[in-house]
Amino acid sequence: ADLILIPRKGADKADLADLRRQIVDAVLGPDAPVMEFDLPRRDASGDYLTGVDAWHDAIAHAWVDAAGQAQRVALLIWGDPSLYDSSLRIAARLDPAPAIRVVPGITAVQALTSAHAIPVNDIGAPFVVTTGRRLRDEGWPPGVDTAVVMLDGQCSFRSLPDPDRYDIWWGAYVGMAEQILDQGPLSERTARIVATRAKARADHGWIMDIYLLRRRG
Repeated sequence: ADLILIPRKGADKADLADLRRQIVDAVLGPDAPVMEFDLPRRDASGDYLTGVDAWHDAIAHAWVDAAGQAQRVALLIWGDPSLYDSSLRIAARLDPAPAIRVVPGITAVQALTSAHAIPVNDIGAPFVVTTGRRLRDEGWPPGVDTAVVMLDGQCSFRSLPDPDRYDIWWGAYVGMAEQILDQGPLSERTARIVATRAKARADHGWIMDIYLLRRRG
């Protein structure tokens, strides 16, 4: 790459930029062509999809401004850009459209199930990857007994009726030195996970977490 872009998401998420810089330094050395830029913030005051659309436009413009005249630009995506990441959609907004090469990464789903040493599905059974918003608004996904929930800042597992019917495997900062794990019956772990999550966010200034729910029977 002619240039590696590293987004700054504010002081409370400086760990994410720091880790990217550590990776670049370890692989390429201190003279790597790195440019940092401030990532625009999403306006959450109105309609969700409208806000995301405007936010993606703003990020695309930020990429162009930061890249300048560089011809081959690289981004270090957190996790895997195929799963609940919009980097590829944002790149598609650029004009002219760039030639894109994706190096696959480890998904948070893989990191979570590896950390807990569990398979993601039961034998021959499907599973769903969904968001906290959908779990809160729509309830348990039909047709499955296993759901992996991402992008959940509200601990939406609290919205499920009959928590005695579920087991949870939860993780925060999965794959990092700060990794925190918890697992067990949902009815017994809910309060502890909520408290652990709140403390971790206060300690670090940010949190990324994910969990797997399995319905018994």
